[in-house]
Amino acid sequence: MNLQMELEKEAEDRGFWSPGDGIVVAVSGGPDSMALLHMLSSIAKRSAITIIAAHVNHGFRVEESAHEMEVVQSFAEQLGVVFESVTLDMPAYIEETRMNGQAASRERRYAFLHQIAERYQASRIALAHHADDQAETVLMRIVRGAGLTGLAGMSLKRREKNVELIRPLLRMNKSDLLRYCEEHHIPYCTDSSNKERYYFRNIIRLDILPYLSRHNPQISQSLQRLAEVAGAEDDWMEKQTDALFAQLVTLSPNECAISCLDLRGLHVALQRRLIKLILSYLSKETEKISFEQIETMRLAASAQAPATWRTDAGAGIRCVREYDGMRFICESQLSSGEASDYWYEAVLDENSLAVEPSGWTFEFVRASASDDCKPVSRYEACFDASELTYPLVVRNRRPGDRIQVLGLNGSKKVQDMFVDEKIAPLKRELYPLLFDAAGKLLWIPGIRRSSHALTSEHTKDVLFIKARGE
Repeated sequence: MNLQMELEKEAEDRGFWSPGDGIVVAVSGGPDSMALLHMLSSIAKRSAITIIAAHVNHGFRVEESAHEMEVVQSFAEQLGVVFESVTLDMPAYIEETRMNGQAASRERRYAFLHQIAERYQASRIALAHHADDQAETVLMRIVRGAGLTGLAGMSLKRREKNVELIRPLLRMNKSDLLRYCEEHHIPYCTDSSNKERYYFRNIIRLDILPYLSRHNPQISQSLQRLAEVAGAEDDWMEKQTDALFAQLVTLSPNECAISCLDLRGLHVALQRRLIKLILSYLSKETEKISFEQIETMRLAASAQAPATWRTDAGAGIRCVREYDGMRFICESQLSSGEASDYWYEAVLDENSLAVEPSGWTFEFVRASASDDCKPVSRYEACFDASELTYPLVVRNRRPGDRIQVLGLNGSKKVQDMFVDEKIAPLKRELYPLLFDAAGKLLWIPGIRRSSHALTSEHTKDVLFIKARGE
């Protein structure tokens, strides 16, 4: 089977494109991308697709790069393919941004490809990575340390923004592509930088793979198979993790929460993946979060770990364990949640008070003793109105706050009450407390009321208060 037929079959099996699709082909001028451009232009009419050749001159090798652009443009015109190009001054851009050279070049190159795709309303961008590139990528990731996703190497296709990146040559060998160029008299350029050992990929290609091939002559094929197997298993694991995310994770603005019991009940591989997926859901900058950080968060959900705990997960996310729950919170949300002290005076004539920082609302009802008002839950309380000093105040906790607990001799720290009731540490800072104007702590709604202003048989006027939390 010739390479064109192989490409068409692969496209049909993998759904690389559909009739009517526009495809932007990234053409550097090397044999791989020139062979891809030739193949796609040859099958374009049969497959009812439109081809646009896109070339980027990065500005590193002035004369050589200019020649490459001329070769690509001339070949595209020969094939009757639309040609688009851009010339960049990457050395100046790298100096300005202090970015890694390869990363900066990739960023600008892909931005241009997306720009051309949008201009021509193309739904695909075709990249000319081949099987030997895949082997190099997998070996690079092994050397640097990678999990199953890294071992999967480059994907045959994936969504990026509004288009799909496809790699139609990913299962074809470099030698076959070179032979294809010779057979079809396809011009191509050789990038002199491919021989410079300044780049890690070149060291892999020129030194490490040849050395390993002494011990395994089929090393490239072995690495390609590893990528194939790892890719299939990674895809299955990803689907399992997506399903668990939908089933177990509670979502709220800038936050994800999961039960520690649910998390530790999963296989360790799924625990790690689910944590990574949660972090990726909250931030697009999670690439630098290390295995050790993931492991720290995973172990924090264990039964033996402290009941309350927090850590900076990286990428602007904080991971917090609060008793039986684990929360992953964006720092922006924490900044707003950990607000400064608040203080609200209750105007009883208005009947209700919204304490916005806490998300709680208080309702006030004046009644006579004959109305027989009785609280039915810890979120309701009755006070002898004549024994209160007004105005009443709702505020959050301050260091040293204590409550004269009903039914106990002496007072107790509010902090200790929160711990006893397993109030999450992040919620403690905003939890509302009801005081009178004399500074007496009357009530911690939902937890305990004080022994102040109790109603009795002598009470004439009752203040009935109901609190509703988040």
